[in-house]
Amino acid sequence: MCGIVGAIAQRNVAKILLEGLSRLEYRGYDSSGVAINNEVGVRAHRAVGKVQALKDKFEATPLDGKIGIAHTRWATHGKPTETNAHPHFSGPDLALVHNGIIENHEVLRRQLKELGYEFKSETDTEVIVHLIHNELKTEPDFLQAVKNSLKHLEGAFAIAVTLNDQNHRLIAARKGSPLVVGVGIEENFVASDQLALLHVTDQFIFLEEGDVVELTRDGVTIFDSKDQVQERPISVFNHNIDATDKGEFRHYMMKEIYEQPAVISACLEGRISHNKVLTSCFGANSDFLKEIDNVHIVACGTSYHAGMVAKYWIEDLANLPCTVEVASEYRYRKVAVPKNTLFLTLSQSGETADTLAALRKAKEQGYLTTLAICNVPSSTLVRESDLTLLTNAGAEIGVASTKAFTTQLTALLITAIAIADQKGQLSAEQQQNLVNSLRSLPAYIDEALKEDEYIKQVADRFANKHNALFLGRGPMFPIALEGSLKLKEISYIHAEAYPAGELKHGPLALVDEDMPIITMVPHNNMLDKLKSNLQEVAARGGELYVFADQDTELHNEPGVIFTKVPKVDEILEPIVHTIPLQLLSYHVAVVKGTDVDQPRNLAKSVTVE
Repeated sequence: MCGIVGAIAQRNVAKILLEGLSRLEYRGYDSSGVAINNEVGVRAHRAVGKVQALKDKFEATPLDGKIGIAHTRWATHGKPTETNAHPHFSGPDLALVHNGIIENHEVLRRQLKELGYEFKSETDTEVIVHLIHNELKTEPDFLQAVKNSLKHLEGAFAIAVTLNDQNHRLIAARKGSPLVVGVGIEENFVASDQLALLHVTDQFIFLEEGDVVELTRDGVTIFDSKDQVQERPISVFNHNIDATDKGEFRHYMMKEIYEQPAVISACLEGRISHNKVLTSCFGANSDFLKEIDNVHIVACGTSYHAGMVAKYWIEDLANLPCTVEVASEYRYRKVAVPKNTLFLTLSQSGETADTLAALRKAKEQGYLTTLAICNVPSSTLVRESDLTLLTNAGAEIGVASTKAFTTQLTALLITAIAIADQKGQLSAEQQQNLVNSLRSLPAYIDEALKEDEYIKQVADRFANKHNALFLGRGPMFPIALEGSLKLKEISYIHAEAYPAGELKHGPLALVDEDMPIITMVPHNNMLDKLKSNLQEVAARGGELYVFADQDTELHNEPGVIFTKVPKVDEILEPIVHTIPLQLLSYHVAVVKGTDVDQPRNLAKSVTVE
């Protein structure tokens, strides 16, 4: 979602800020802006659309200075316009950028108007900068004025604010939205994401909930939620030189699809031996696995679909009840927690607002323990969970999640096997077979990718489609949900997913020659029933797109387009069948000419409700 970059240095910071914004483009945004301090005051450029539009303004009218803040905005309050773009000002010398949502902005706006402040935008953000300006009338210290103003805010925020004062400092704060400090030599930085600052530093301090930070050229001072000065550890970024480079690929999404064999190998590394899952991957104290009697999984979007697959694995392998819930629903309802329940959260970024709120609620509900499966080791979700299993997928730039999803599934299967083992539900032979399956998974993914060229041809048939229906049975139903989500995310084709057995209960009414039906056919005891569902579609003139292995005896025929998927052990089918659906969505989006990596209206990390 929205991105923040701030810098204070001995050199001109304009290029630093613009490059930082470019590195945050993957998060999703609709406008951008930069404010820079110099001897004449604080001056800004703002633009609607891509960061390049902002760069063009700098090209025409350069802004120079050694202190500055920058922002990419994803519209919440007010349309995407230059007036609503950040930074926002109060007077000529005070500028602010903000991620998050101020829930009491309407009350504050009325109060500030009564004090004579004129609002130029429709945003909730503008109330913050006017609050600080008003505080400065009675509190001359910039830092203290910011602290005083934050006490009036309700909601979630990360801010960076600059004042053209003689003390040469930049103030930032976080509550409910991520923020990281970059540490340099006689220069320091702040951003909502490490990637925004990797061109200037690889040393970072991760701010905690309620922190306020004062940055000067010579140092960083952090105040916690109790206004006590704190020393936070500096972390050195583990560089992956390819993280923000598309290499030979046209889009990040395709690059990340092809990275899946490697990142799944990384996810498995150190988690399995030659014959079992290593419970030590959950931490030194893995005894909690034996105590689990129930599992409650909470997540959003793609991560929620991964959790739905895990329900089948946990109940099948460990013989334990498992519930899966959307985080935005969980956080607002009364929850009955069975004894010895594991609370498991899933998030690619570890900063998803609803999932974080759910975790914080769960910590008050009497769960056995909390476990986060996440891709970002420095994230808030990881820091606030009792236990963590990292997916090791590396930076994922494309908004539509691919490798993060399959590594989540891999981590969830590891978790299900570990719980089943510790609960005495697996024989040594069963666990050996499961570990063998896991070890073979990267090779199966690589084999599935070899159908790319064929799937590209299949995608051409979707160019003029406006709707699509996905079907799946058992754990393939969540994969159908994920496939439909990917298609609608990046191609803007309306797509829905149903359990195949529900076809007769309504969706069959939609089937005709203009409605493509996409289905994943597992090779299990549900095969014959699914074939019956497909016959129902064919009898009504529907166009079938079938993904299955050759042993299912399905093949191309009039009205049926067959795509081969590697034959794998049943437990791996949901992961392997995900690959062709990712490729299909990608190629359909390319045919339709949409922005694959940055689809409209969407953000990579949803850090507000």
